[in-house]
Amino acid sequence: MPQLPRPLPTNRAFVVQLRDQPPGAPLSWDGRVEHGVSGQVVRFHSSEELLAFLARVLTVMQEPPGA
Repeated sequence: MPQLPRPLPTNRAFVVQLRDQPPGAPLSWDGRVEHGVSGQVVRFHSSEELLAFLARVLTVMQEPPGA
């Protein structure tokens, strides 16, 4: 019997909100991201800034307590 996928951990949940753009405009990575568990919020203006925030939070979440 196939294994069921592991549940998604809540400490790895984020809300990403992108700024509205006019129709036909090129994709703009401008918005905000919030980490669901810690409540940390960051505004970003590029995909690199968004990914940097995600990586930073996920790295901290993986560290054992007191590290």
